[in-house]
Amino acid sequence: REVGSDTFSFAESLKRCLRQDPDVILIGEMRDLETIATAITAAETGHLVLATLHTPDAPGAVDRIIDVFPSHQQSQTRTQLANTLQAIIAQFLLPQKSDAGRVPAVELLIANSAVRNLIRSGKSHELYTAMETGTQSGMRTMDQALKDLVNRNMVSYETAVARVRNRAIFEKSLMYQS
Repeated sequence: REVGSDTFSFAESLKRCLRQDPDVILIGEMRDLETIATAITAAETGHLVLATLHTPDAPGAVDRIIDVFPSHQQSQTRTQLANTLQAIIAQFLLPQKSDAGRVPAVELLIANSAVRNLIRSGKSHELYTAMETGTQSGMRTMDQALKDLVNRNMVSYETAVARVRNRAIFEKSLMYQS
């Protein structure tokens, strides 16, 4: 469905597409409460929902989704999100050291049982730690991705350090590797 030619509103289009039994629903950007609520409902009914959201990192995406709801609905929304979320990918496109374009620095939060419990209990501030310790599950923090890009000589140290969460820890981790 295309807003403007097939439907008059994004949220209405999303609701109507649920009646057509789609395999995958792609939402260009979740900007408002109605769109986010409908996306969660679609996920609860077994649809694969892929969506974009402008946030600096994966934990920020969880907060953005929860915070769009009124306070009396946030507990229920945390439970719904914890039950339906599969993963969050955050990325920055950074200039390559070789000036040959851009390269993605990718952060990955996978909704394992620990992550689901943190979301359900409103402890999104602990998600970054869960990502740091969840590398064997495939999780990766932005700082880990940036370190990898510097080590592979794909981005400059200056470019990477401008995006890190904790500069001191980032610098120390690079020193230990040398």
